[in-house]
Amino acid sequence: MSQPASAAACPAEAGAEQPRGFILWFTGMSGAGKSTLSLAVRRQLEGAHSVEVLDGDEVRTFLSRGLGFTRPDREENIRRIGYVARVLARHRVAVISAAISPYRDSRDEVRRLATDAGTPFIEVYAKASLEALVHRDVKGLYKKALAGEIPHFTGVSDPYEPPESPEVTVYTDSETVEQSVERILAALRQRGLIAQR
Repeated sequence: MSQPASAAACPAEAGAEQPRGFILWFTGMSGAGKSTLSLAVRRQLEGAHSVEVLDGDEVRTFLSRGLGFTRPDREENIRRIGYVARVLARHRVAVISAAISPYRDSRDEVRRLATDAGTPFIEVYAKASLEALVHRDVKGLYKKALAGEIPHFTGVSDPYEPPESPEVTVYTDSETVEQSVERILAALRQRGLIAQR
């Protein structure tokens, strides 16, 4: 009798070692390209890794419902994302977080807790000028925020604190998605988190 296909394909039974889990943490202002890049990176990692994307909008819908946009609520939202990311990474998942995460202290806390748990943490700063963000904003949110119509809007009426020493900075107003993705993958290869080409 032939062996079931699912059993034959199981890497654990075949003796293959699963890749190490890690956290790839995108930060940047609204519209800077975090979600686009996270999905593009996921496509590159799938097949060799178990990958999960924790998108900021989805997290607010399912994990952080009820939290507002005050600083304490934003910080709590980031703590929750960080906790879920650590749990997944502990089980050898490549976790990609794509949330604005505007406060440096909150990001540093997530990094510290990940590092203390032995989980590699790679911060990616998706950087774009305010002019570029306003230009590409199809919903017109930046224009409303600049006109004072939207309170607590990051980068306009609320602060965004750029990371001081991210592992990768991608310039999404001048680079193509492919160029940014390749630099992110290069950083993962350099740290031994994904296979060399």
